[in-house]
Amino acid sequence: MALPRHLTILLILAVGAAGAAGNASAQTKAGTTVAQFLGIEPSGRHAGFGNAGAALAEGIESVYFNPGVIGLLWDTEFQFTHSAWFADISYDYAAIAVPVRGWGTFFGSVTALNSGDIAVRTVERPHGTGEYYDVGNTAIGLGFGRQVTRRFSAGVRINYVSERIWHTYQRTVTLDIGTVYALREGGLQMGFSLTNAGTDSRYTGRDLAIQYDATDDIYGDNSALPGEQYTDSFAVPIMFRFGLSYPYQVGADSRLLLMADALHPNDNAESLNLGVELDWRGSLALRAGYQTLFQTDSAQGLTLGVGIRSRFGDRRLRFDYGWTDHIYLDGTHRVTVAVGL
Repeated sequence: MALPRHLTILLILAVGAAGAAGNASAQTKAGTTVAQFLGIEPSGRHAGFGNAGAALAEGIESVYFNPGVIGLLWDTEFQFTHSAWFADISYDYAAIAVPVRGWGTFFGSVTALNSGDIAVRTVERPHGTGEYYDVGNTAIGLGFGRQVTRRFSAGVRINYVSERIWHTYQRTVTLDIGTVYALREGGLQMGFSLTNAGTDSRYTGRDLAIQYDATDDIYGDNSALPGEQYTDSFAVPIMFRFGLSYPYQVGADSRLLLMADALHPNDNAESLNLGVELDWRGSLALRAGYQTLFQTDSAQGLTLGVGIRSRFGDRRLRFDYGWTDHIYLDGTHRVTVAVGL
C-alpha cells in the first residue's frame, strides 16, 4: 500500500535532517554553557516520544519546544511536571496559558531545580564539617502568542534565569521565539523555534570573596586585603529546532502521530529526535521515541511513555508519564498533569 503523500514528505524531510546531522563534525563545545537546567524538557508526553515537539500544537506542554504554540491555545490551560532527575535532584515545572479574546494568548511558567542538602567537605574534614549547602536554579517566563492566519501562529517568551551554588549566583535574561505552520489543516505541520537566546553571564557572590596580600614581599603592611575572585563569562544553551509532525488515522478509533525534530544547539553537535504516538479514542496513548540521534558521544537514546485523557464536567484532564534512557546514569522519569478549562 502506498504511503500518503504528506507522510512521504515527512519521511523525506526527516531523512534529510538526519543526513545533515550525521555529517556534522564540528567541535561540540559540550560543557561550555551555564544554566544547563534550561535544557531539561518539562513534559511527560514529549519525553515518551523522544522529546520531539517543535511542530506539535496540541496543548500547553508543547510551548517549551516552540513558543509559537501559545497562539494556538484557545482555552485556559494549566500544566505541572515533576521529574526525578539524576542523583536525587528534584525538577519541577508549572505553566499557565490564558487566552484573551481579540488579543491572543498570554503565557507564564516557572521552572525550579534543586539539589537538596549537600554536606560541606574539606581536605581536613572529608566526612563533613557539619555545614550543608545546596544548588538551586530558577527560570521565570512570560510569553505571548497569536494565531496570525488559519494556518500560521507565532509566539515569544522572555525568561529571567537564575543559578545559585550556596552563596554564589549568576543571573541573566533569555528570549524564546517560534512559529508553527500547517501545510494542511489536520495534516502535516512544521515548526521553527529559537530558545534561550541571551547574553553571556558570570558568577558573583560572597563565596568568591578572598583575602590577599598585594605586596607579599613587604612586611608590616596589611596582608589581609578584601578581594573577590573574578570568574569568566559563559554563554547560555541556545537551541534551534526545526520540527515536523503528521497525524495518520489508523482506523475509526485510532490515530498514529509521527514526529521528527532536527536540533542545532550552540554547545553540542546537531542531532535528531524521532517519536511516535498511538492514540486510542483520545483516552489512552502509547509512545516511543529516540532522542539525540547522530549526536557525537550521545549518552541518551530510547524513550517510552503512556498518557491518559479524561473529562470531569467541562474540565479536560491529561496525565502523562515519560521514561528516558541514559547510557551512563540511571534513566529519568517525568510525570505531567495538565488541565484544560
